[in-house]
Amino acid sequence: MATAPTPGRHGPLTGVRVVELAGIGPGPFAAMLLADLGADVVRVDRPGGAGLGIDPARDLTNRNKRSVLVDLKSPDGPARVLDLAARADVLIEGYRPGVAERLGVGPETCHARNPRLVYGRMTGWGQDGPLAPRAGHDIAYIAVTGTLGMIGAADGPPAVPANLLGDYAGGSLYLVVGVLAALHHARVTGTGQVVDAAIVDGAAHLSTMIHGMLAAGAWQDRRGANLLDGGCPYYGTYETSDGAYMAVGALEQRFHDEFLSLLGLSEYAGAHTDITRWGELRAAVAARFATRTQKEWTEVFEPSDACVAPVLSLREAPHHPHLAARGTFTDHAGLTQPAPAPRFSATPTAVRTAPARPGADTADVARDWDLPALLEDGA
Repeated sequence: MATAPTPGRHGPLTGVRVVELAGIGPGPFAAMLLADLGADVVRVDRPGGAGLGIDPARDLTNRNKRSVLVDLKSPDGPARVLDLAARADVLIEGYRPGVAERLGVGPETCHARNPRLVYGRMTGWGQDGPLAPRAGHDIAYIAVTGTLGMIGAADGPPAVPANLLGDYAGGSLYLVVGVLAALHHARVTGTGQVVDAAIVDGAAHLSTMIHGMLAAGAWQDRRGANLLDGGCPYYGTYETSDGAYMAVGALEQRFHDEFLSLLGLSEYAGAHTDITRWGELRAAVAARFATRTQKEWTEVFEPSDACVAPVLSLREAPHHPHLAARGTFTDHAGLTQPAPAPRFSATPTAVRTAPARPGADTADVARDWDLPALLEDGA
C-alpha cells in the first residue's frame, strides 16, 4: 500500500499514505503530526474552504501536507475519495457520526475498496452515546470529564486552557496513538479497522493519575486545594515587580529548600509540609517575588535546581535561550512555528513545506498516487 522511498528520508513514517478529509481543530492537527513524522498526507479540501477564516498560507496545521479539491456532494466526489482511500494506509475524518456514511465515504465503503485501511474518526462526543449527534467544542468536552473543573483558583470560576487540553491533548494525540497502533496491527494481520477517538475519552484518560490520588485520599475534589492545581504555595505562579510572572514547581524537599534559600526565606522551611502554614508561606513568597523583575528573578533561579521558570508569551517563547539552543521553534517560509516533535536519532523530521493551499497539489497527487481522475473537471 505505502510507497517505498528511501526509508526515513523525511521521518519514521516516510512511505505511509494518509488521506485527511478537511475539517477544523483536532483532525487537522493529528494529520499534521503524521505529516511531520514523514507521512504523505493528502488533505481533501472542499471548494470554498473549511470556514475557519484563517489565511491558508498561515494555517500551520496544514504544513508538510498536500491538498486536492473534491466536492463530496457532487456526483463523482465520493468516488474520487474512495480512489484515494484505495491507495492509502490511513484515512482521517472529523464529521459528526453518520455524516461520512451519508456522503458515501464511511468505513464500510472504504474497507470494501481497501481492507487494510486504518479509518480514524475524530469527534468530541464519540461515535455513540446520548450526545454523539450533538454539536460541541473543546470547552464542553473537557467540562463533562471533570478536567475543566480542576483548573483555576479556589475562589474563582474554572480557567479555560485555550483548546489545548481537549482538542489537541485529549483529541489529536489520542487519534494519532490509535492510528499508529492500528497501522501496526494492519501490517501484521493485513486487516484494517476503525479508530474511534473521542475528546471526552481522551480528556478523561489524561486524568488517570488524579483519579488514583482521589481514590487514595490524596486529592480533594475541588480546584485550588491540591498539590498540583495551584492550591500549594510552592507549585503555582507569582507576579513580579514588572507585572510579569514566575512559575514555581519546587515540590521535592531538596528543591524546595533551594527555592527558599534563593528567595531569602529559609525561615519558612517548616511550612513545606504544614498545610496550616500554606497561607503564610504563599504571602511571604508573593511579597518577595514582587520586589524584583521577571528578568532579575530568572537570573537568580536559572542556574539552580529550584524548579522556577519565567512565564513567557507565545512571541517570547522562541527566544528563550534553552528553546533556541534546541531548535524547539523553527522559521519556515517566513513563519515562526514549533518544530516537529518528538525527535528521532535515525529518521529526523523537519518542516518540509509551507501550509498546503487548497487544491494546489492536485496534479502532483494525481501523478504520485496514479489517480488521473483527480485532474478531470469537477474535482
